[in-house]
Amino acid sequence: MEYQNLFTTVQPVGPVHMGIPLPAGNSERTGRVPLHIHLIGRLGNAQIGPIYLGGLGLASLIFGMLSFNIIGFNMLAQVGWDPIQFVRQLFWLSLEPPPPGYGLSLPPLNQGGWWLISGLFLTISLLLWWARMYRRARELGMGTHVPWAFAAAIWLFLVLGFFRPVLMGSWGEAVPFGIFPHLDWTAAFSLRYGNLFYNPFHALSIAFLYGSALLFAMHGATILAVSRFGGEREIEQITDRGTASERAALFWRWTMGFNATMESIHRWAWWFAVLCPLTGGIGILLTGTVVDNWYLWAVQHGVAPPYPQVFPGVVDPALTLGVKP
Repeated sequence: MEYQNLFTTVQPVGPVHMGIPLPAGNSERTGRVPLHIHLIGRLGNAQIGPIYLGGLGLASLIFGMLSFNIIGFNMLAQVGWDPIQFVRQLFWLSLEPPPPGYGLSLPPLNQGGWWLISGLFLTISLLLWWARMYRRARELGMGTHVPWAFAAAIWLFLVLGFFRPVLMGSWGEAVPFGIFPHLDWTAAFSLRYGNLFYNPFHALSIAFLYGSALLFAMHGATILAVSRFGGEREIEQITDRGTASERAALFWRWTMGFNATMESIHRWAWWFAVLCPLTGGIGILLTGTVVDNWYLWAVQHGVAPPYPQVFPGVVDPALTLGVKP
């Protein structure tokens, strides 16, 4: 039977690979005896380990766990320290930012102070992890494309929890820690500022979100379709074009009139994915600081039509004749 890799994956298993020698000044890798796990191999490489943690990675995990525990114990306290209720209500529990009345001051712990401490630790953890990724890429002689893509996500995180609250003058403008409370905040935020759908940067963010999903799906499907011709060896075919890339290019020219190369498709996908949080962060940062109502902004700039007058205008009874003030 002819090999069809949409349903069947090839899982080559050979001797474990310990990785290239590390330059001087690097810590030792963790997990000296890597494992091969068949089920993991169905999703990616079957080899697990060794793992390089290093000082930056260890510090990032420490601060991340501190933040995670502060959030978790606050949520556990909200259900009376009942583990069963904690599990049942987990999606609805939250750690809220300080009330607006505190502004940018330091509130009591139970009035948003825990949120501030947890957010600080989480921010430190993310920045340390970014530094770890950047340093690992440089040490391995790689480009720094991955850490800069991660920085785009950190930008949106900082806009929501730091930059915009500081510009608005209140920590209460930030996002709570929690699953459904986070979604509720998003819905309320959109309603409060006249519907984010009229925010042009939000529209760009959604376009890049859907566009990156489409590009990755198209690229993944194309490589799977030509992998019987060696299409998965993309790096080789960037510099030495083979029958796989020729057929892939021919297919897209025939069906779409245009095709990317084995290299440019990755640049397209990288930029689409990175521009999603970048433009989204810009849109959030402008909301409330520059634009108070996105629908009125859209009407003023000819983006959206005004709502038609369906019912007659309501008159305030206090303004009618014969009513004493």
